[in-house]
Amino acid sequence: MPRQPRLELPGIPMHVVQRGVNRCAIFLDDEDRHHYHHLLRQACERFGMRVHAFVMMDNHVHLFVSADRSGAVSAAMRLSGQSYVQAFNTRHRRSGTLWQGRFKSCLVQTDHYALTVLRYIERNPTRARMVALPEEYRWSSVLTHLGRAADPLITQHEVYLRLGADAAARAQAYGAWLRRGQTQEDEDAVRQHLMQERALGDPRFQAMVERALGRPAACRARGRPRAGP
Repeated sequence: MPRQPRLELPGIPMHVVQRGVNRCAIFLDDEDRHHYHHLLRQACERFGMRVHAFVMMDNHVHLFVSADRSGAVSAAMRLSGQSYVQAFNTRHRRSGTLWQGRFKSCLVQTDHYALTVLRYIERNPTRARMVALPEEYRWSSVLTHLGRAADPLITQHEVYLRLGADAAARAQAYGAWLRRGQTQEDEDAVRQHLMQERALGDPRFQAMVERALGRPAACRARGRPRAGP
């Protein structure tokens, strides 16, 4: 039975995760991470995908992305993923697949749901107990959102830009949001919609997605993040 195309709508952000096969490592050192970052930037430029947040863990990657054309995210992920596997296999003298099938994704409503996903992504290293604070982890977009770095891969999303009148105010507001942490309910909701590849948002947003794509957009057991600042 053929797989259904993923839920993808122009302009609507997506939470994406791609994992290593059998939970194997996809990055063995910083050179691997630098190269994946470079390939992702190239794919974004070619297909018009924007990366709003990311974290590179040892065996998986989380991204918060958007594009103005349906299919652009899939094309960019396919190009960057295939190019990375070829380079990884050559460098580490291995062969075969690296990714665990196709990437998982879910549409995300642009409001506090998007902020919840941003925080979920950038707190991933703390949940994994790799660092005590998100900003201690180098390979994520958190330092850009906290105003301490300027990563050329990142296009700041409108929901982040609305946090303050200038860069300093936005960084301060986002830092406070990040430090508040996430409830288990929030984490479960983000994870559930991603794994079921449905639309994370309120019922009106999910109904809009269903009308546009003619497919179910709500999880069987819904979880809803709490409102942001």
